[in-house]
Amino acid sequence: MSDSLRDQLMGLGFKPAPKPERKPDARKPGQKPHGKGAAPPRPGHAGKPRPPQGPSRKPRSQEDIDLAKAYAIRAQREKDERIEAERVKQEEARLRREAKAKLEEFLKDKALNDAEADIARHFPYGGKIKRIYVNAEQLKSLNAGDLGVVQQNGRYLLVSSAVLAEAEAIFAPAVALKVDPNAPAGDDPYADPQYQVPDDLVW
Repeated sequence: MSDSLRDQLMGLGFKPAPKPERKPDARKPGQKPHGKGAAPPRPGHAGKPRPPQGPSRKPRSQEDIDLAKAYAIRAQREKDERIEAERVKQEEARLRREAKAKLEEFLKDKALNDAEADIARHFPYGGKIKRIYVNAEQLKSLNAGDLGVVQQNGRYLLVSSAVLAEAEAIFAPAVALKVDPNAPAGDDPYADPQYQVPDDLVW
């Protein structure tokens, strides 16, 4: 650019471009410069390889993933089955308690036991031979199916066949003796009062 043109521009208000400043050399006297753009080597690290970062984890195969999923599904299914079994067990226990309470209420004032009875009528119940004392008339009615025996809280109650049927509908396990009058006599050997067996005999 000629001086005349520069003078004209400066006269119009333009300023000359500033010259770049030179940075002072920060190297110590006698220090040789390293290569262009190269950083000086750190003491004690020259030529040493980097240590390994630890063993690399082997990626899981699809077979391992499928097996893990199968185990997880089976464990969850077994857990659900245990929970369901416990729920059913608790529900059955609740229904059993309610049925026994209902039966106890139903049987109030319906027992026909005779305090003076002296004839032992044996029958199998709960895996053992049990007995109830009846009089001669009751024994005849019991063997004819007109009477029956219900177990309640460890006691054996003599009841009518109608009450026995209702008790069976409420809580069947409580029916201790229900005689079928049409069954052959040999099917119930304990119908004979002379047939005596130990009370603690396991049936």
